[in-house]
Amino acid sequence: MTQELILLCFVSFFAGFVDAIVGGGGLIQTPAMLIILPQFPIATLLGTTKIPSLSGTAFAAFKYSRKVKIDWKLLIPIIFTAFFGATLGAYCITLINSNSIKPVIFVLLIGIAIYTYSQKTFGLHQEKDLPFTRQLLIGLIFGLVIGFYDGLIGPGTGTFFVLAFISFLGNDFIRSSANAKYANVGTNIAAIIYFAKTGHILYEFAIPMAVFNLCGSFLGIKLALLKGNKFIRIFFLVIVSATILRFGWDIFIRRA
Repeated sequence: MTQELILLCFVSFFAGFVDAIVGGGGLIQTPAMLIILPQFPIATLLGTTKIPSLSGTAFAAFKYSRKVKIDWKLLIPIIFTAFFGATLGAYCITLINSNSIKPVIFVLLIGIAIYTYSQKTFGLHQEKDLPFTRQLLIGLIFGLVIGFYDGLIGPGTGTFFVLAFISFLGNDFIRSSANAKYANVGTNIAAIIYFAKTGHILYEFAIPMAVFNLCGSFLGIKLALLKGNKFIRIFFLVIVSATILRFGWDIFIRRA
């Protein structure tokens, strides 16, 4: 158990680092849990990852908010809808086969990667000035949808939030990363409540991992704020590519 815990803490540190910059820490942390602790049910492993994810994401959100102006009037309703969506998704995972949704997300991610790469100014500066009511409506919709995805499947949620804030609300990468962290806090809390109630959290692993995830988040946020939008754009493309590979593995190789 000691060796397993040490490995998971190192993994959680790197996941926190990646997640703080542009999301996607779950792409690292979740597979590691499945490999290192195969003796536990998948639901228990997924529940356990949510506590370290929350610690790093909440810390990153706080640090971003000290450097980036947050529109709380817009963001708070989005957080609540993301929370509700994640709760609904966690419930629906017992009713829906999440594997049937993965091919759709796989194709969508390829489109995202191509578009982001081809649009050299994508996310590098504020691009849209929408009326507040329109921003709110759009934000509530994607908050609900991405929150539902997080409860149902999970990996890449933070990255999807970053993309949504850029594409639909015209934020730059740094502002999108800040907003995405708060929305992701909402989905993580919803998942923790659900998994805790059903007894699917291994606290002896989750709490030490949370400490290391927070430390990785501290390093990631420092680097993101130092390097700025261009660096985050490159990192975003790397994480989207990693997400494509992950879903490609699930769809074409693991099913075979």
